[in-house]
Amino acid sequence: MTRTVPTPALSPSRRPSAAAALAAALSLRTDLWSPLVEFRTDSRWTHLLDPAAAAAVLDPELHQDLAGAQVWLLSWLPGQGTDLHDHGSSAGAFAVARGTLSERVVAARPGRVLESTVDLTGGRVRFFGAHHVHQVTNPLSEPAVSVHVYTPGLQWMNTYRVDGNGLVRTGTERAGVNW
Repeated sequence: MTRTVPTPALSPSRRPSAAAALAAALSLRTDLWSPLVEFRTDSRWTHLLDPAAAAAVLDPELHQDLAGAQVWLLSWLPGQGTDLHDHGSSAGAFAVARGTLSERVVAARPGRVLESTVDLTGGRVRFFGAHHVHQVTNPLSEPAVSVHVYTPGLQWMNTYRVDGNGLVRTGTERAGVNW
């Protein structure tokens, strides 16, 4: 069943909502991506989806707001995960299409670090603004698949470690160079 939800015109500050809507819609359209999924034992698998796949499910009202967005498909075997990282100047969202992922969010405040962790099962969506620092892992014994939308498209990602009362940047990965 297809459900259409009216969406108001989106300003740049609302982009995470548009990205979340697209991630959720694509996670349900397994026919568009399931044949592409691979699982690698040595590292997570990532695949940049063709923009035509996104256009197949994109609400026309969201299309302009998501111009230039990137859509990534990721697979996660048990125990696989990311380093603590942000997405540079890109906002975005990810939807768990299959399995369970655990997201650890870290935010530095003057003199302290705030951390929270949540398990996200299939169908759950998380959206975030630019410079959101998190770590995503597959904590269970079953593989997981997720759909990620970034707007504007990813240019770089910074990695971090928690040190005392703050976050310390440990590196920068440039899209297409370090991936």
